[in-house]
Amino acid sequence: MNDLALRVLLVEDTPSEADLTRFYLSRISSTRYDMVHVPTLNQAVDSLYNNDLPDIILLDLHLPDCEGLGGFERLHSLAPDVPVIILTNFMDDELATRAVREGAQDYLIKKEVDTALLNKSIRYAIERQKSDAALRESEERYALAVAGASEGIWDWNIRTGEAYFSPRWQDLVGVFQENVTAHIDQWFDRVHPDDLPPLQAALQAHFRDVQTHFEYEHRIMHEEGEYRWMLVRGQAICDAREKCYRMAGSMADITERRRAEQQLLHDALHDGLTDLPNRSLFMDRLDQAIRQHQRDGSKQYAVLYFDIDRFKNVNDSLGHSVGDRLLVGIARRLETILRPSDTLARLSGDEFAVLLTQVGSTECALSVVQRIHQLLRRKFKVQGNVIYPSVSIGIAMASDQYDSPEQVLRDADLAMYRAKSLDEPGDAVVFDAHMHATAVQRLRLETDMRRAIDRGEFVIHYQPIVSLQTGQVLSFEALLRWQHPQRGLVSPNEFIGVAEETGMISELSWWILRTAATQTRRWQKLIPGNADLGISVNVTGALFRNENMADDLLSLLEECDLQPGYMHLEITERSFMDHQDAVLAELDKLKSAGVQLHVDDFGTGYSSLSYLKRYSYDTLKIDRSFIRDVTSMGDASAIVQAIVSLGQDLKMNIVAEGVENAEQVQLLRKMDCPEAQGYWFSRPLTREKAHQVLSQPLKLN
Repeated sequence: MNDLALRVLLVEDTPSEADLTRFYLSRISSTRYDMVHVPTLNQAVDSLYNNDLPDIILLDLHLPDCEGLGGFERLHSLAPDVPVIILTNFMDDELATRAVREGAQDYLIKKEVDTALLNKSIRYAIERQKSDAALRESEERYALAVAGASEGIWDWNIRTGEAYFSPRWQDLVGVFQENVTAHIDQWFDRVHPDDLPPLQAALQAHFRDVQTHFEYEHRIMHEEGEYRWMLVRGQAICDAREKCYRMAGSMADITERRRAEQQLLHDALHDGLTDLPNRSLFMDRLDQAIRQHQRDGSKQYAVLYFDIDRFKNVNDSLGHSVGDRLLVGIARRLETILRPSDTLARLSGDEFAVLLTQVGSTECALSVVQRIHQLLRRKFKVQGNVIYPSVSIGIAMASDQYDSPEQVLRDADLAMYRAKSLDEPGDAVVFDAHMHATAVQRLRLETDMRRAIDRGEFVIHYQPIVSLQTGQVLSFEALLRWQHPQRGLVSPNEFIGVAEETGMISELSWWILRTAATQTRRWQKLIPGNADLGISVNVTGALFRNENMADDLLSLLEECDLQPGYMHLEITERSFMDHQDAVLAELDKLKSAGVQLHVDDFGTGYSSLSYLKRYSYDTLKIDRSFIRDVTSMGDASAIVQAIVSLGQDLKMNIVAEGVENAEQVQLLRKMDCPEAQGYWFSRPLTREKAHQVLSQPLKLN
């Protein structure tokens, strides 16, 4: 796949099904899809006539203006080179077989479709269409070449064995005789030993049915000592007893065509950079391994799936040419440790897969993994650069549960990403069923989250931040909650990580900022004594990747009529460690406008005093892990006192998080910690309950 978006034409009359397909395509990170949706066959036909042809067509068989395969036949006739995947609600084996026989690339049941299956089906359909097109183009090109070439003529007396071979025929095999009359053995004796029996069998079959034209390809020994491929055509004549007595025809040298076809076939099934088998060939061999295992359970196999850790850094820092040479070097090394029966393939980019056949146990697969790691630990020298690559490997072992190569590769892929999540680089993980269940659960969670945004299921709870001197609520921290229609209130720990990985965190963050700012301004106006009420909102480093983040936030505050000084952005130290340049540039703008900047979870392992010096942060929030032990562990107490003193010296405010008892309150007051939040004062509150607590101070003792 290249960097351009693949054009998808979806012919589907049910809007919800179209939306679901669009959602599945949007989740695919490895490929961008540009989908055009039409609800009828006639509109699909118009689209093919009036626009550039798509890369793939997804076709529903049940349309308002067409039922069954008629729609497929019409679209396929208009765009025969565009692969078509049929989507339907019901399984019909006869219809599916007929559809594939007539040219459909796949036949999918809608309720079984998910992101992975749809992505694999589209990629496989396009690759198979390309392979078929390459072979078809080869056949057409060389058929024209053969038709225009002069051919050798032969005439055979079947009864006597005498034969005539034209000068051109003799030239094709390198024989030059003045006497053009010879014996048929002059031909047969030169035929390759492997080709002679089937050639003779084909001739006998023709003698039994002379109504068919004879055509056969075989190898023949040239006088120079090499075998060359010949295409033989002919027709036999029979007597009244239906005994063939004469046969004549032509012979053409097709050696170059056969070589070119073999090269085209090789190119269609191999990666152009590394010359390794590509995805199509790998999936075909994996499918064979699955079928063999189904017939004989003792024939075990394993799939190793891996990509190069941090390979993007190589391309970005050293250039794509270095990255390409590194991939070639890795391929050549890995080939040295595999058996002839194994298959090493480059699937795409820096993704590789190994099919191990005749694997006795998981330990055998792990031993290959160990050899791979040992091989790659040796340095690579590429264009003057020394590189030490590492790989995290997912392993899927043979199982009776597998019916298709896509399922095996899916599970090996899941295991690889599990390996990448481990602490040690270059780990290997063997797939188990729990990983698939986790992936399915995660997909459902992601689907529910996208619906939750549209349905308004997310709500904000407000936790008071109070003065340790007066008990007055000085501000709230806005905390996101998900009111799931079936599961009830869902903890952020379950969905924030998914939101960050899928990019939904940006949309959620802006919604929180707008909602919290609007509510805070309403409280400032409505409740006496709260004109200076502030609101704290947690923001992630990902939000700062938007180069206009500061301007957008200031515009939002202006729309909500909230002064910038009442907006407190809580930023974890990790956020500005991961995205330093982007975060620091935007913080400059926000600080200049008066927005307060709070360092959240201060002291949990990413502290950088240089950042505190670089920026005039307004507040340090002491992590709850220190507050929890502040009354029982001397080290924790000393750390809290040090942070409070640091804040005082830097003229910064201090907020203690996670305060849960009166003893902690008293100790923090003795330390001159000015503010705190936690369950001792209040749990996070709904908007209505938060409104109530603003009218009176909270308890300190």
